[in-house]
Amino acid sequence: MKRTASPLEAPAAAVEPTSGGTRPLRIGVAGLGTVGCGVLELLATNAALLARRAGRPFAVAAVSARDRRRRRAVDVGAFPWRDNPLDLADPGAVDIVVELIGGADGPALALARASLARGLSFVTANKALIAHHGAELAILAEQSGAALRFEAAVAGGIPIVKTVKEGLAANRIDRLHGILNGTANFILSRMEETGAPFAEALAEAQRKGYAEADPSFDIDGVDTAHKTAILASLAFGVPPDMTALTVEGVRHVTDVDIAYARELGYRIKLLGIARLADGRLDQRVHACLVEETEALARVRGAANAIEVHGDFAGPTVIEGLGAGAGPTASAVVADLIEIARGNKGSTFSMPASRLTPLDAVPAAERRGRFYVRLRVVDRIGVMAEIAIALRDSGVSVERLIQRAREDDGSVHLILTTHETSEGAMRGVIESFTAIEAVLDPPLMLRIEPI
Repeated sequence: MKRTASPLEAPAAAVEPTSGGTRPLRIGVAGLGTVGCGVLELLATNAALLARRAGRPFAVAAVSARDRRRRRAVDVGAFPWRDNPLDLADPGAVDIVVELIGGADGPALALARASLARGLSFVTANKALIAHHGAELAILAEQSGAALRFEAAVAGGIPIVKTVKEGLAANRIDRLHGILNGTANFILSRMEETGAPFAEALAEAQRKGYAEADPSFDIDGVDTAHKTAILASLAFGVPPDMTALTVEGVRHVTDVDIAYARELGYRIKLLGIARLADGRLDQRVHACLVEETEALARVRGAANAIEVHGDFAGPTVIEGLGAGAGPTASAVVADLIEIARGNKGSTFSMPASRLTPLDAVPAAERRGRFYVRLRVVDRIGVMAEIAIALRDSGVSVERLIQRAREDDGSVHLILTTHETSEGAMRGVIESFTAIEAVLDPPLMLRIEPI
């Protein structure tokens, strides 16, 4: 059954969005997909409650999307329509622009620039936009006196942006890590629960609506990287910088790895990680082994969870639904309420002009323990070749598992290492690849201390 969102009367004259009084705050919404329709429904359903909490009512002054005739979860025909989203950036008709178009560039970026340059506050759920252009847009907002808010861009309904920016503002944060993509976590969870191969778990995620027809951004780690860049900026006072991240996804993780990780006492999770190391910043996204006793290891399905370490607060873990119309719309409207209350503040944890880049930790210098999977021909001399490759790179094995021979005469070798450098491990993997008896590309995963 189609749900109808009742339009709210827009005022005839422009109003200052952060002033007091009871005149409605006029909202322009660009993008009417799942989240955009969720925002319209929330504004209509909780209108009275929102007005009490914000100190004034909200009015949907105009909407815009690519296809006016598309069937949607709410009736958008009652709202003033703009074919061109840039027409929403009109201070005479709108006080706040909500951008739910998506994409780092194109109409979303053009609308952000136009809105902020004209003094209109801007709320977005677009993590790619903030990860790639956040510093530039923050400067525009500060110059024009507008607010730029993006709580919904990271982890949906989880208020992690507000937690890092405000709740932990008194702390020096040294590291954060989290499960920031529900699609990848659902796939890994299903592989663990059912023993399904990756392709089967991905197909199930697509059937349930957790994964797009083209799931690349989710399973290749790009979505997680966007969110990690944003959180790193908030936590460490650096401009968001996608070029500083090492990004790997989960395509290469198999049901074999899931099973062996569990036997070793671990769960495999796709993590976004940012941490300080001797005045440099280490930012990365990858699938890794997490001890099964850790809080993040127990996060199941499409949920998200983030752990932040402050020097006085200690570890703070926050978990919840990271995507979907309801949770994301909740975060968007929470930003609208903050703006209505007059709480502008800085876009990030400090003025954009004070964001200072830090040198990156080179990948080769990162130290830790590693998991390696090999499929080899079961013949005499193979273990000696593997041992020589490890010796030549200075890598010490902590544990080695070998199972019975498969029907094709191959065996899986699983090894974990003592602490070593990633550079040394890359050398080991190259040496393994050159061994004739190694049948598949070796898989290396990090064992991440939490």
